[in-house]
Amino acid sequence: MDRIKLGLVTVGFLGCSPVAPGTVGTLAGVAIAWGLRGSENFLVWVLLICALLYLLGRALGPWTESHLGKDPGCFVLDEVIGYLITLLWMRGPSTLTLVVAFALFRFFDVLKPGPVRRMEQIPGADGILLDDVVAGLMGLAVMVILRSTVGEAGIWEWGGMQ
Repeated sequence: MDRIKLGLVTVGFLGCSPVAPGTVGTLAGVAIAWGLRGSENFLVWVLLICALLYLLGRALGPWTESHLGKDPGCFVLDEVIGYLITLLWMRGPSTLTLVVAFALFRFFDVLKPGPVRRMEQIPGADGILLDDVVAGLMGLAVMVILRSTVGEAGIWEWGGMQ
C-alpha cells in the first residue's frame, strides 16, 4: 500500500527523479494540458483535475509527512496543480503557452516570493500544496499580462501558433 501511495504523490514516480524532481514532476502537468488542448471544455477539465489532485494530495499529506518528511521534494502532485493553474485559459493552450507557462511556474515555485513562502508555513498537507497553488496563480497573472500586452489571444490558445 505504501508503494501505491508513493506512486500517487510522486505522480507515477516522476518525483523520484534524482535530478530536479519538481521540474520533472511538472512535466506531468504539461502532458495533461497537452492532452486536453483541443478540448472544448479545457477550463472545466483543468479545474476538475486540479480539485481532484488537491483532494488526493490533502488525503495523502499525513502519510507523506510521516514517511517522507515535511514537504519532501518527491511530492509533486502540487507541481502539477500549480502548473495547470498557470494555464487557466478558456480554450486549450498553444505550444508557446505550454512552454512559457512552464518557465513562469517553475520560476515562481523555485524563487518562492513572499506569498508563496508564507503558504509553506501552513502545517500539514495544505502547506505542502498551497505554495504551488499560489506560485501557479502568480504565473497565471503574468500569463494574463503577456496575453493582453504581447500578442493576440490566437498565439496563446490552441489553434493559434503551434
